[in-house]
Amino acid sequence: MEHKDPFVEKLQVVIRFAVRILAVMMVLVILLGVLDVAWTLYQKLINQPVFILTISEILSTFGAFMAVLIAIEIFVNITIYLRDDVIHVKIVVATALMAVARKVIILDTEKTSGLDLVGLALLVVACSLAYWLVHDMPSFSVRFGRAKSAEEAKEEQ
Repeated sequence: MEHKDPFVEKLQVVIRFAVRILAVMMVLVILLGVLDVAWTLYQKLINQPVFILTISEILSTFGAFMAVLIAIEIFVNITIYLRDDVIHVKIVVATALMAVARKVIILDTEKTSGLDLVGLALLVVACSLAYWLVHDMPSFSVRFGRAKSAEEAKEEQ
């Protein structure tokens, strides 16, 4: 919805600037994450036994890869918001599902209580159900900032 109030319009400009700063910072986080994954993998491969990874090292490496992928998904959320002034619920839920999957992959079951496992299982089911629901409703998104033009509304249908 467009605001005629000049104060609200100025606040929206500030918010868009803040989102741009977040996008730049997220790119830095992604690049640092890639460097960290590469360095960690290199360190694990040169230690004795050379070029051999244990299962726990493989799982921790998977976790590091997925953390970078989650950061990329968050960057996509930010750039879509900048482009459309829209938060696409489907992408946000997919990012949450990826974060939960990362937790499941790196989970040390020996150090996790049964109650924590039940809670994590419920979280997996809830995120999966939410993704399934929004997947069947592709136009379900929350719009901020400006009203849809007639052309944008027509394109969504």
